[in-house]
Amino acid sequence: MTIQVEEKKINDQFMVPQTNAFGHNFRDYNNAQSERQKGVENFYKTQHINQTYDFVKKMRQEYAKLDKAKMSIWECCELLNDVVDDSDPDLDEPQIQHLLQSAEAIRKDYPNEDWLHLTALIHDLGKIIVLPKFGGLSQWAVVGDTFPVGCAFDESIIHHKYFKENQDYENPIYNTKNGIYSEVCGLENVMMSWGHDDYMYMVAKENGTTLPSAGLFIIRYHSFYPLHTKGAYKHLMNDEDEENLKWLHIFNKYDLYSKSKVHVNVEEVKPYYMSLIEKYFPAKLRW
Repeated sequence: MTIQVEEKKINDQFMVPQTNAFGHNFRDYNNAQSERQKGVENFYKTQHINQTYDFVKKMRQEYAKLDKAKMSIWECCELLNDVVDDSDPDLDEPQIQHLLQSAEAIRKDYPNEDWLHLTALIHDLGKIIVLPKFGGLSQWAVVGDTFPVGCAFDESIIHHKYFKENQDYENPIYNTKNGIYSEVCGLENVMMSWGHDDYMYMVAKENGTTLPSAGLFIIRYHSFYPLHTKGAYKHLMNDEDEENLKWLHIFNKYDLYSKSKVHVNVEEVKPYYMSLIEKYFPAKLRW
């Protein structure tokens, strides 16, 4: 099911802050004076070298088993208290606060789109694969901006220079614009770099969620910044992708700019989100 975006619903109620939680510009990857920024660049160097087509294929086969745990969505939310995203230059708060901050901001502006509130709550749950029980993957295989593998790495990808050390960079099968894909093939048929986005998409889909396709699209591509900020790889999109991208653009504003040191009262909002989880997901999911 595709949810159509009505242009009149795209509003400006959400006030975008000028600076992030550290007082810097959002997604500023060039502040050499910041130790966190240096760590972020090192993160992307490692990610770009190691995210090859073969690596992604291996990870997808392993995690498709969904044999790591059986638990509810909310149990997974609570696990995220143990995760901090090393690739994020804007915040170092526990992930559950980011989930609730973005969900509550969207809920305020789009009160009737409950599927979008829930999508915001769960969009980063895949980050649990950094925890030992779920594979204990290195952060470069869990977080950070995502991009297709199996075709040329677009120059809009942050810290693109490090791809020169990726084994696929000089591979003639993978280093053309289309690579192994065809134009308008649909993003569903494109292999994305492995991380929490693809994992959570897999978990939601295989456990029979009733979220609309726009919700699944947001979960799978919310870190695909080359597409939704630079317009890269649009030649691979089909009509359904184009429609869902409109919702991703809406979501992206809240995902980025709701990050704050001001915490949401978890117990206060929990009943509402529990009702949405019950509506769109089974009680227990395979992870």
